[in-house]
Amino acid sequence: ARRASVAVRALPPVAMASRSALRRGIAAFAEATRGLATGNALARQGGVTANRCAPFLSHRRAGVSDRDAGVSSPSRGFAADAAAFPAHQVVPFPSLSPTMTHGGIASWKKKEGEFVAAGDILAEIQTDKATMEMESMEDGFVAKILVAEGTEDIPVGRPVAVLCEEEGDIAAFASFEAKDAVSDAGSASGDADASSTAQSEPARAILERPDYRPIGERGVPLTGSRAAGRDVDVDAGAADVARPFDANAPTMTVRDALNSAMAEEMERDEKVFVMGEEVGDYQGAYKITKGLIQRFGASRVRDTPITEAGFTGLACGAAFMGLKPIVEFMTFNFSMQAIDHIVNTAAKTLYMSSGTISCPIVFRGPNGAAAGVGAQHSQCFAAWYMSIPGLKVVAPYDSEDARGLLKAAIRDPDPVVFLENELLYGESFPVSKEALSVDYVAPIGKALVMRPGKDVTLVSFSKMVGFCVKAAEELAKEGIDAEVINLRSLRPLDRDAIAASARKTNRVVVVEEGWPQAGVGAEISAMVNEDAFDHLDAPVERITGVDIPMPYAANLEKLALPQVSDIVRVAKRVCYRE
Repeated sequence: ARRASVAVRALPPVAMASRSALRRGIAAFAEATRGLATGNALARQGGVTANRCAPFLSHRRAGVSDRDAGVSSPSRGFAADAAAFPAHQVVPFPSLSPTMTHGGIASWKKKEGEFVAAGDILAEIQTDKATMEMESMEDGFVAKILVAEGTEDIPVGRPVAVLCEEEGDIAAFASFEAKDAVSDAGSASGDADASSTAQSEPARAILERPDYRPIGERGVPLTGSRAAGRDVDVDAGAADVARPFDANAPTMTVRDALNSAMAEEMERDEKVFVMGEEVGDYQGAYKITKGLIQRFGASRVRDTPITEAGFTGLACGAAFMGLKPIVEFMTFNFSMQAIDHIVNTAAKTLYMSSGTISCPIVFRGPNGAAAGVGAQHSQCFAAWYMSIPGLKVVAPYDSEDARGLLKAAIRDPDPVVFLENELLYGESFPVSKEALSVDYVAPIGKALVMRPGKDVTLVSFSKMVGFCVKAAEELAKEGIDAEVINLRSLRPLDRDAIAASARKTNRVVVVEEGWPQAGVGAEISAMVNEDAFDHLDAPVERITGVDIPMPYAANLEKLALPQVSDIVRVAKRVCYRE
């Protein structure tokens, strides 16, 4: 304590004219005390005197002194500008995610003239995905609110409020107008984007070829293969073709399709309930459960703590007792916390109980890459879960898929892993009158031909179906007629539909966002070799994500995922049109 008091006396005088200055003074005291403690520890360990810490302390003191002298931090603190306004801080509209560009202010939680402490809630902000609270980064007073509550379509970074340091300065900001740097930056960024798109992108997808060794050199074949005696009906299994839509067909977003499917099934069967993080009062992290708690109450829309292993175990127990839980994972990356219950409890109990205990449960949420969320939030779990006996795994693409497959999954007596894609939630697709019926269900285990063709088969699921359709349109311009198969269901997999298409086109390209080794494409490649090898005119090709953890940087992230140009290039290669 005596050393600490000496250190404090050595500090330059700090003006305590405001709460911010008081906070800086306390921080300086803490840093000085921490520095002395470090020096004493060094002295005890190596015989070094506490004076060795003097440069460290003088550096820290200089930083505090500079701040009090008016040197402002680039991101924190109050600063006076050239317009003669007192010290203030402009509050920009925040970004909730790397893909967010606009949002709205649902309500202000502080009024002009009110004091706000660091960490206090300034406002509730809202996008089409989420509603969140905007916290203050500094102590101060709300000098002026620049954007009224209820305003929508606010660009990220636009000033929405200004805080001042002293209460007596509030009146000086009556005429304050913050410069909007968002529009100024737009033209410059547009020029940069134009120049970057002008440059051709290098080819970079992982394009694995199958193993050409004889079966005898590759080991014992799978018991489900033709080589092991499985009968393959040459004429069986062609998938249905997706219905065409006219220009006046109604449209629906994938988000609304999922929401309406759950609402209708909860109305139909009182045993169905939803549980997960923020599914109730918050309306869902991506607004998939919007309005359900108001319609069905908190007993059937249950908010949970952030503990996936806990609430997944609760859901499995509820399913064993005859209820039908829908478990929402905020992202399937978080399902790894609960994978023991998914694989060992939900998937295996029917078998281990000799068919006496079923587990009618749906595990749903966004799967795979989104945008700018890094390696730990960008994994595709399709291959993980489709390898587990006892699970059914579906991956919808458009709104009819989402609506029909989710209703089928909820009605199914077995556990279903329902893999959605975050980037598809806001996309609108045409829907038929049949799909809008409360009785509509899409069959689990049946693929769908999105575009018939005769030259090459493009097989994919989820978001990559749209990429394959675009690639097929590009290939048609070069005289290549590509057939696009939307798998929809990954377990059971419609191997008959894949084989039938392979026998028709004689060429197969499989597209997925996941990793190549032991991926969905690897399974389909083996399946085609087993069921339609004699009909192939070219090796089965795979287009996958690059075999690395997902990069965070936007340019590298794009290079790590399949693009339409990759699909076009590989399809031309198997058609010998390179």
